[in-house]
Amino acid sequence: MDVLTTIKSFIDKIFQPPIAFLDLAIERIQGVHLGMSQGLNIGQYFTVFGDLPGIWQTVVSSILISTVLLGTLLMFRSVMRMYYSVKEGVKWW
Repeated sequence: MDVLTTIKSFIDKIFQPPIAFLDLAIERIQGVHLGMSQGLNIGQYFTVFGDLPGIWQTVVSSILISTVLLGTLLMFRSVMRMYYSVKEGVKWW
């Protein structure tokens, strides 16, 4: 029985720090009390473009949409490059 107790204490010493960290995280998450959250009103930041003529508003919105689309495509390309790199690395492992 002494060997079993020694093994249990050894395993408890190994897993005690992660378990303590997870217990602390659970305690902190349960302690959070948020009120009603509000969405971000980006219209406040773009009101300056509301004074422009209609055609210029279209140009600005097209530029913003193009920027978001290109950013999304760049992120997708980066993720796919990383995926293929990992795939090749695992293939030749």
